[in-house]
Amino acid sequence: MSHERPALYEPFDDRFRTGRCMNGDDALEVLYTGCRWAEGPIYLPAWRQLIWSDIPNDRMLRWDEQTGAVSVFRQPAGHPNGNTLDREGRLISCEQGNRRVTRTEHDGTLTVLAERWQGKRLNSPNDAAVKSDGSIWFSDPDFGITSDYEGYRASGEIGSNNVYRIDPDRGSVELVADCFAAPNGLVFSPDERRLFVSDTRAGRIWAFDVHDNGTLSAGEIFAEAAARDRARFDNLRFDDAGRLWAAAMDDGVHCYDPDGTLIGRLDVPEKVANICWGGAKRNRLFVAAETSLYSMMMGVTGSHPTGPGFRPWLDPH
Repeated sequence: MSHERPALYEPFDDRFRTGRCMNGDDALEVLYTGCRWAEGPIYLPAWRQLIWSDIPNDRMLRWDEQTGAVSVFRQPAGHPNGNTLDREGRLISCEQGNRRVTRTEHDGTLTVLAERWQGKRLNSPNDAAVKSDGSIWFSDPDFGITSDYEGYRASGEIGSNNVYRIDPDRGSVELVADCFAAPNGLVFSPDERRLFVSDTRAGRIWAFDVHDNGTLSAGEIFAEAAARDRARFDNLRFDDAGRLWAAAMDDGVHCYDPDGTLIGRLDVPEKVANICWGGAKRNRLFVAAETSLYSMMMGVTGSHPTGPGFRPWLDPH
């Protein structure tokens, strides 16, 4: 009997095997297909549902974990991209077409959190991360204004592609990093001491030290895609062992050891735009890839999405 793993897993380092990264499902499960460009999945534990974006179709979709049913959550939706949850379990969305960041309240109404910086319209917010102090950090590349496909073609007012922070007390939008060609996915390390940001056009993942006053260090390159020509980084997620998982477009899903070593990858049949952890145990990996939403049960567990102390899952510990 052969004990070779299927093509879904491609290890580059023994740590990918010994760290349980290959102890999951043998194949990706297709949950839905029919999108134009699937993005921004986020799991809502209280409802056992997942919401994700279909940017060119200007809609957000909802998948029910218990029934498998898929329905439209919101349309039109402002050509949405990345989604996350805040500390109260409310949905935070980056609307490329409307060039703003919004919050969906518990009664379904929308609150605009950010649409300008220093009086100038944002480019097209892409992805967001919430820190345990309630601050919201988001990337703002120009993807939504370069054409009418994922938003509305327009001239940028700011003149650069940056990362911003929304202050939890004042609600002000603050520039925190401006060293990117096109910032995309961003995620805090599990201890929130570092912020990781992918730069899609540069083929890099940056790491910044996070200071208590909400500012960042100058940053350093954590990973580069030069070794694998097909890779372009999109969004990022951590597992609870401190490994960084990166949506790498044509090159599937990359897995990095905390020291920055690429230790393995998951092969996905479409361009991978975004990933997230979900399920009752946070060990189900959801993959938004081009036209489809996939999932697989993993041997590893995802870190909590909004920092230490946020425990919306049914956790017996």
